[in-house]
Amino acid sequence: MFNVSRDIHFSYGHRLLEHPGKCAHLHGHNGRAQVEVSSEKLNSQGMVIDFDEIRKSVGQWIKDTLDHKTFLQEKDPLVEPLKKAGEPIVLMKNPPTAENIARMIFQEARSLSIPVSRVTLWETADSFASYHE
Repeated sequence: MFNVSRDIHFSYGHRLLEHPGKCAHLHGHNGRAQVEVSSEKLNSQGMVIDFDEIRKSVGQWIKDTLDHKTFLQEKDPLVEPLKKAGEPIVLMKNPPTAENIARMIFQEARSLSIPVSRVTLWETADSFASYHE
């Protein structure tokens, strides 16, 4: 099996409503989404996928849709005040954890026809969550 990965850096804010500690408060991260694509065979160019294809598709989606946005759960009481203030938010059905953000990126990559095998979201330099099917 061959594996390639492309890292996509973006900044975001979030809070976890039910968290018993400091993550219940609005805070931000300089995140890194690692998009991994796997294949048993290489294409005619000797690649799993061109790294640039990942950047131009899911990388651009992350930049346009997630970068410098605040991720909030739909039931968060800050949704309406932040919308009213014109703040850019990303609404999520589930808590905006690293795990759920990784899954969201994975699903979007698949919808963009990237044959992604795993997405790992690095929330900090030493903490990450992955999603794969």
